[in-house]
Amino acid sequence: MAWTVLHVAAWLARRPAWQERTLHFMRRLADSAAARGRVGPAADLADLGRQWQKAFGGKAKHPVTAITNDTVYGEIHTHCPLRGTGDTQACWRMMEFDRAVLAKAGGQFVVLRSQAEPGVTVCQVAMRTAAARLDDLVPAHVRAVGSGR
Repeated sequence: MAWTVLHVAAWLARRPAWQERTLHFMRRLADSAAARGRVGPAADLADLGRQWQKAFGGKAKHPVTAITNDTVYGEIHTHCPLRGTGDTQACWRMMEFDRAVLAKAGGQFVVLRSQAEPGVTVCQVAMRTAAARLDDLVPAHVRAVGSGR
């Protein structure tokens, strides 16, 4: 996403009362990016990561870092306007973009570490097929609440 769009998305996401508007906005952005990047159903687990990368126009700031038997791991290097704010709930709302992109590819998306967390400069994410369970992955917005942040 362009820098200005990221800032608008962050501004919306930091307003919990506007959650539905934010989620709708992020889904529309995802629709546009997915169409532009020709995101489609993933042929296999590795392709799930490639489909996600297509929405961003490349791999440089969104590398896939590992693939296990059921999970694609990746990172987001784009500087997030939420960086260091501690607002992982806003991050969750902004990441509706990635969840919507992955849904188009037949997958699910979880942020494991968020740039919104103090000291984190690269988001760590996990992707699985739509049919896979996610209960062993602890999302950043859940972990941060559980740790008292």
